[in-house]
Amino acid sequence: MRRTLSASPRSKAARRAGVAVAAALGCVAPALAAGTAHAESGAAAPVQLDYPLSGTTHLSGTDSDLTLGPGTLKTSTDMTTGALTARTQLPDAPGSFRALGIPVTVTTEFIEEEPTTGTLDVRTGAVSTTSHLTLRLKNLKIGGIPTPVGPYCKTKTPAVIDLDSEPGFNVFKGGKLSGTYTIPKFEHCLLATPIINSMVPGEGNTLTLTLGQAAPPAEPADS
Repeated sequence: MRRTLSASPRSKAARRAGVAVAAALGCVAPALAAGTAHAESGAAAPVQLDYPLSGTTHLSGTDSDLTLGPGTLKTSTDMTTGALTARTQLPDAPGSFRALGIPVTVTTEFIEEEPTTGTLDVRTGAVSTTSHLTLRLKNLKIGGIPTPVGPYCKTKTPAVIDLDSEPGFNVFKGGKLSGTYTIPKFEHCLLATPIINSMVPGEGNTLTLTLGQAAPPAEPADS
């Protein structure tokens, strides 16, 4: 959590830090959050929290699941307005499915094109987010045979993914976010482009992310 520097007495700073923690827990009203950790300019300091992240996405076109993570979700939330931004860090996700009885394996990279945006309801703790992720495919094998796709095999446009928190979600303890999304067509996949576009793109894909216990961002190591 970002700490605001001021010339206030230690007791006053401690009270303000306590309010910031309570806000992160979603246990205070907007009026209290608005007074949290004021900088000299008078603007409220955002609450920054990192969450361990894992999840699963079901691809309707191939009727297969991809396991996501473990990764990290780095968030910054204005506790006055509830506006939030986030950065998602996920490793590549290997997956497999069968096409016409033939085993297919491929690795998917999720490229976040811009920060995730969303809102936190500071009264209920509910969260809604929107992400724009480009899907890049690599290491494609069909029937165990490596099939070149080149270094730029990816969706023509980012997939727009809207997620909402499920019941029981807690800003501090974490919980689940879920939603559906559409995978756009792919391009620059060499001779595999029509094969990929006949199987992968389409609507009705589901995504569930599980956020673990939140923690303040790690302090940078001393040089």
